[in-house]
Amino acid sequence: MGLGDVARRARAGLVAGWTASLAVLAVAGAAQAAAPVKMALTFDDLPAHAPLPPGVTRIEVAGRLLAAFHDAKTGPVYGFINGVQEEREPDSIGVLSLWRAAGHPLGNHTWTHINLNTNSLADWEADLVRNEPLLEQHMAGQDWRWVRYPFLSEGETPEKHAAARKALKARGYRIASVTMSFGDYAWNEPYARCMAKGDMAAVTVLEASYLKAAKDSLDFERALSAKLYGRDIPYVLLMHAGAFDARMMPRLLKLYQDNGVSFVGLREAERDRFYAADFKTEATAVPTTLEEAAKVKGVALPAQAPPWGGAELDKMCR
Repeated sequence: MGLGDVARRARAGLVAGWTASLAVLAVAGAAQAAAPVKMALTFDDLPAHAPLPPGVTRIEVAGRLLAAFHDAKTGPVYGFINGVQEEREPDSIGVLSLWRAAGHPLGNHTWTHINLNTNSLADWEADLVRNEPLLEQHMAGQDWRWVRYPFLSEGETPEKHAAARKALKARGYRIASVTMSFGDYAWNEPYARCMAKGDMAAVTVLEASYLKAAKDSLDFERALSAKLYGRDIPYVLLMHAGAFDARMMPRLLKLYQDNGVSFVGLREAERDRFYAADFKTEATAVPTTLEEAAKVKGVALPAQAPPWGGAELDKMCR
């Protein structure tokens, strides 16, 4: 055997080795993607969120979201409402009825989306209570006593945090925490601008960046959960009922399903022990997000892809 034959066989061996290694990595990646992951979908700011593109209505946005839920067999999807929007946008009246007719529940996001950190507890609680008749009307005797803090603000001091939880407990509320989010709301306004300009190339950029942000967030939170607990907790995903969300929902839900996600209701997700703090009044020291849990445990966060958004989205179609 000549040196040329030896070299050729060595190269062939290396190629075979690389091929085998890639095959192993592919199988491992497929196994991770196929691992069962539970996720509860929740949507804030019903019945109206963000500007609309020309010719699009709030009813159309809700209809597209609900059709995507149906097709993906998501089960119950909580919509957290700000009742004032029906006064601000009378054309949004009908969205909550449509949501309920599709079998999805509603919860409290306060009447005006008031920030607890920058307002008194008394004003915040009054705003919360003002939303209740609308919830009672649409939920017709079913349980609507779940609350999502606007801006995810739970009180700027430990005392206010605890007092808010005590007030919520007294009214029978449970807190809908957020353990996954990719800032979907940030795409809705630039989408409306781009559609108004007819810039479909820009819309294509928005679509790709939105899905990438969702996948990056999924990978990050799963890695953090594995690092903290050696398992996937059931995630609670925060979304918004915007026009671009409606456009992207079928593709977004498929992305999650392709990565091993099965959809469950908020109640089922929050049965996990991670969410125990959401049912307690004195929980100022208990983490309600994976990032908070990592800080408490002194665990370094996993590497995360640089986010695409913010300044880039603000520049789109100006």
